[in-house]
Amino acid sequence: MSEINDIPKHWIEKSLGEVFTIERGGSPRPIEDFITNDENGINWIKIGDTKNVVKYIYHTKEKIKQEGAKRSRMVFEDDFLLSNSMSFGRPYIMKTTGCIHDGWLVIRKNEAIDNNYLYYILSSSFLFQQFSNLAKGSTVKNLNIEAVKQAVIRFPPLTEQQAIVAKIEELLSELDNGKQQLLTAQQQLKVYRQSLLKWAFEGKLTKNSNADMVLLGNVVEKPKYGTSKKCDYNTNGIGVLRIPNIEKGDIDATDLKFAEFTKDELETYSLKSGDLLIIRSNGSIDLVGKCALIKEKDSKFLFAGYLIRLRPLQEKVNPKFLQYVLSSHNLRIQIESKAKSTSGVNNINTEEIKSLEIPLPSLKEQQLIVSELESKLTVCDKIEETISQSLQQAETLRQSILKKAFEGRLV
Repeated sequence: MSEINDIPKHWIEKSLGEVFTIERGGSPRPIEDFITNDENGINWIKIGDTKNVVKYIYHTKEKIKQEGAKRSRMVFEDDFLLSNSMSFGRPYIMKTTGCIHDGWLVIRKNEAIDNNYLYYILSSSFLFQQFSNLAKGSTVKNLNIEAVKQAVIRFPPLTEQQAIVAKIEELLSELDNGKQQLLTAQQQLKVYRQSLLKWAFEGKLTKNSNADMVLLGNVVEKPKYGTSKKCDYNTNGIGVLRIPNIEKGDIDATDLKFAEFTKDELETYSLKSGDLLIIRSNGSIDLVGKCALIKEKDSKFLFAGYLIRLRPLQEKVNPKFLQYVLSSHNLRIQIESKAKSTSGVNNINTEEIKSLEIPLPSLKEQQLIVSELESKLTVCDKIEETISQSLQQAETLRQSILKKAFEGRLV
């Protein structure tokens, strides 16, 4: 509970469990209860249904049989849903009827609390910090019913709640408009980056379109898969680069695992400046084919099995030029068409990588293209950084508005 002078004297401060009925979802039987497209089926609400949802849940992708509903938990319009693991604590308001599994908690509507008031207080850092402190688990934190019941909310009489909501929405409307403009600019910048790469390999950046189309396998040594040896965070041994270490074209070695290797293994999986590491397998097709350029500081590491090492023949191709080519729209189309799978895991192998067609001008022209791209992309990076900072400031301001609201200082 807060000190009495934190909020106006006529406000009330109570735990969620004192104000609301809070329940956990159920566990239907996967085979008998799922899944029907029958009109008589009941909406089955999964975490995935909230992927593009900000506030309200109107629709679900799947339905559950009537029998399954009895082993689940029914939720109704204006009930609140909270995920109890992963991105726990984020609130959604039901605008339909359905069933929830045990990854959800439901907070039942209470007429004494305005639904929008509850939504905003659940969205505030005031509640999120409480949820974080109360959640259990060392690796993945879970938010159980007892923890949610202990979290404290503050509220004035209903009419004042509604006045606070009106003021919050007035201020957040202006803020969200600005945020949307920033997100639009961010997307436009992404399109511009791809346009730059397209123009570069059409000869438009250097006014020279004299490039042959060649197979990637003709300008690199034999591609090499990484080690399958089990690695861990024990810092004895050699650092092994994995998919999480491929970050925006560079190596980020902050999350590094290690293993012991023989002399032959050290030679087989070695890296040197100018090598490229490519992600060969991932559930996300967008990540397959993403690559990082190895610099001198990265050459002390080895690389893991979900990565492929490309060693450019530098008398034929500039490594940085090759990295930009692999990031271009044309190459992404080729990579994704070869890698796409219906099994859920997308994969590109060394033969498919060697068969990729790339534009290859002279080495002098490659260097000119790299210079032009780096000059223009550096400007893009600075703009991107400014946009990211502005988005962070917008979120900080949003939380400041909510903080004032729930301290009774907004209206």
